[in-house]
Amino acid sequence: MRPPDGVRPPSSAVPAAPAVPAEHRWRGRVVHVLTQPGGGPADHVSAVAAAMARQGIEVHVVGPESPRSEAVRAAGAAWHTVAVTSKRDAAGAVALARVVRGLRPDVVHLHDRRAAWVGRLAAPALQAGVVHTVHGVADGLSDLVAGNALVGPRRRRDDLYYVAGERWATRWSARWTRTRVVTPSRAVADFLVHRVGVDPDLLDVVPNGVEVPPVGPVGPVGPGPARAPALVWAGRLVTAKRPGALLDAVERVSGLGPVVIAGEGPERDLLLRRVAATGWRGPGGVEVVGQLPDLAPALAAADVYVSTSAAENQPLAMLQAMAHGLPVVATAVGGVPEVVRDGVEGLLVPVDDPDALGAALRRLRDDPRLRRRLGTAARERVAAGWTRSHCVAGLLRTYGRVTA
Repeated sequence: MRPPDGVRPPSSAVPAAPAVPAEHRWRGRVVHVLTQPGGGPADHVSAVAAAMARQGIEVHVVGPESPRSEAVRAAGAAWHTVAVTSKRDAAGAVALARVVRGLRPDVVHLHDRRAAWVGRLAAPALQAGVVHTVHGVADGLSDLVAGNALVGPRRRRDDLYYVAGERWATRWSARWTRTRVVTPSRAVADFLVHRVGVDPDLLDVVPNGVEVPPVGPVGPVGPGPARAPALVWAGRLVTAKRPGALLDAVERVSGLGPVVIAGEGPERDLLLRRVAATGWRGPGGVEVVGQLPDLAPALAAADVYVSTSAAENQPLAMLQAMAHGLPVVATAVGGVPEVVRDGVEGLLVPVDDPDALGAALRRLRDDPRLRRRLGTAARERVAAGWTRSHCVAGLLRTYGRVTA
């Protein structure tokens, strides 16, 4: 997809190392703000905050305590525990704004919707540059992003809160201080410009990034088609991620190895019941293992990573799998095709098409050389533009724009 006019190209166009020439590296005090204890934004904040701290930047995180807090502190960043429990939690919002202001930041980086509202409304008092990363789109608006399906009911309040409200809040913030909006994919950037009305001159596309293991592809690919490839799927177990679609496809394909589904969410009990009813339960069949503290061991034991989502921005778990040298079978939604090229790093399939998904899995089952080729290309693709260093470099350039 061609990026909207005025939107800067993704940082994948930047060489992998060094991330930013020393003479252009931003220095200052950044405060990352979030209100969610888990999920993709929380994972992203923890990884980015730690990476920035290791580069010698003064980093603070303001948000609820989480399992990641100690790792961020160990990297040299400060974590200030403040909880905003809902949109109606005015006391929590005021407390959060006071903590952020008291830190006297050069940049306030907002990472979820509640944090974005609080931070931008408080912009006149912050006297700092404001950056808001749009990590996703409301379920009721998801199909307005190219390639995505609609994953929730269309509600009038979505237009008021997530479209008109987002446009107003960004303009309000920009009226009082230097403000920029960041998103990881061109697909969502296009949505923000053409559906929300964000000024493209305020928008930066900064792809997500992950650590690339120092060794080569680790997905075990044995000789000949007889080896049954192992599959791994990771994400929130919610309707939008379509975890049941993987089981639909597995029913259609014999000769697969063990299947690991990693994640938590309201769909977990349904998946467990379905696995039990089909007799797939067990280490050689389908395992629903819950949220893993570290996905790397599951990736090291797999041959193929599968993503079945009906809507995405730019999924971190998929990038991590690619960095581990796994070929990807994924639905062609949101920003996924910007990373995975069909037939190059993986195989892309339509949403809610178990026959197409099954055919892609069957193709990789029967062709271990194809698995190896796609997996090697996937690792190279991430190393060329979607590493943690690329992501941090892109964000530092954005920080430079709001503090210049």
